[in-house]
Amino acid sequence: MGILQKLVKNEAMKNDPPQIYGWKVFFLSASACFGGMLFGWDVGSIGGVLVMPSFKKAYGLDQLSPGALSTLQSNIVSVLQGGCFFGSLASYWVADRFGRRPALILASCITIVGIIIQTASDGHINALYVGRLVAGLGVGAASMLTPLYVSENAPRAIRGGLTGLYQLFIATGVMLSFWVNYGTLGNLKKNAQWQVPLALQGFPAVCLFAGVALCNESPRWLARDDNWEKATTVLARLRNLPPTHEYIQMELDDMKDQLENERLLIGGASFWDLQKEMWLIKGNRNRALVSIGLMICQQMTGTNAINYYAPLIFLNLGIPEEEKGLFATGIYGVVKMVTCAVFLLIAADSLGRRRSLLWTSIAQGLAMFVIGFYVRFSPPAQGEPIPGVGYFALTCIFLFAAFFQFGWGPCCWIIVSEIPTARLRAMNVAIAAATQWLFNFVVAQAVPHMLTTVGENGYGTYFIFGSFCFSMFFFVWFLIPETKGLSLEKMDDLFGITEMVKEKVAGDEEAHRAPVEIHETTAIVPKTNGTATHIEDDQVHAVK
Repeated sequence: MGILQKLVKNEAMKNDPPQIYGWKVFFLSASACFGGMLFGWDVGSIGGVLVMPSFKKAYGLDQLSPGALSTLQSNIVSVLQGGCFFGSLASYWVADRFGRRPALILASCITIVGIIIQTASDGHINALYVGRLVAGLGVGAASMLTPLYVSENAPRAIRGGLTGLYQLFIATGVMLSFWVNYGTLGNLKKNAQWQVPLALQGFPAVCLFAGVALCNESPRWLARDDNWEKATTVLARLRNLPPTHEYIQMELDDMKDQLENERLLIGGASFWDLQKEMWLIKGNRNRALVSIGLMICQQMTGTNAINYYAPLIFLNLGIPEEEKGLFATGIYGVVKMVTCAVFLLIAADSLGRRRSLLWTSIAQGLAMFVIGFYVRFSPPAQGEPIPGVGYFALTCIFLFAAFFQFGWGPCCWIIVSEIPTARLRAMNVAIAAATQWLFNFVVAQAVPHMLTTVGENGYGTYFIFGSFCFSMFFFVWFLIPETKGLSLEKMDDLFGITEMVKEKVAGDEEAHRAPVEIHETTAIVPKTNGTATHIEDDQVHAVK
């Protein structure tokens, strides 16, 4: 606990009881974040597999023209994104109906089935497509469920760091898969070179299944389901405090207040009621649009262009031979993992989300422009040594990775999982994740063609992504608030929902206290004590 207090600087860390930072919440977060490793492992694995001679021979890629090869490579990569898109949307209903924990377990099982099909495809391209589509359903579901589940369980002071573990596990998966590719290319023969990397994608899926099976359900989902007794028990166990402790009661009261406020604004809980709540109420609509915007921006940084096609990009920048390209890609993965870990320790809950996004927008753009200028004005020549400026451009690839992990990598997932209101959280995160996968698909389809058609040697690719990075600074400056150290329920204050509820309650009370207009009628009941009583439409008026 002493280490956390030294590293994390926000008001919640100063005020909240130290007992809540026990091992259980860290174990839960790490177990769930293997869902991120599913994504990262595939990203790193398929990029290296595509350049292996044994894979090209098995699937006939070595017989294709450059244009046809680019198309097939992009199809192999992007079919997983198609599955992820639909998986992230479908998992919203499962998570709300049956709970976050069962949904994550189901996602891991679906992914394992898809990986088995891929590994057994043995040169049959259609089987490979089917396997990647099925695996994508599970990976996409996990991409939505993991940050949702972690954010609903995490203490507010370290929620950014714990939710950001999702991005760290993505980076770790990318790094491990890069080195697996490098090792298999140098030590295995024939189809085993690519079958082993594809099969090992099942490792994080098995870890996700085993870890989450030992964890609790989200207390906020239990509260949303009106199971307050179990929500109290789970929250107390997770926080290491007795159920009667004032901190536990504060969290439960915040949950009750938020759910009651939501019901006051939109009474029903059907799918269409929730759609009205999301799109017709300004504060909720703003949160949904911010989430969508963040995920579009994350993909348009160009990060997954490098992740998927890093070996190809390193070859284009002058590093010859597949093995050397895979080695450089492995170093790239290490950089991503280490810098993400540093960000989560020292910046996520101290520097905050907004500042991290602002400065990394500019830094990423500069790195991309340096690479673009190198490819444009001093392109590498085959067989020629890499010039000094070329090494600087290669360094900028690694710097870009570091900048991304200090901002746009983890922060987007942190923000989209913490800003939605309770009843809309699963739907909001599902829409954000689906947006991320849609644009991931677009980038995966476009980059191989951009590297061959957008300017000589594809230099325009880097200028396009760099320009997007610069523009993201203004998006964050005008539209993204700071959320570090706030409870999930306090997000309603940040987006104006609490004020809206107060105005509605005040308006209802004023209407209730409005004076009743008195009318004469001809309906008269017998006099009592000299008084005639007139009745009209259930209103009783006394007339002297």
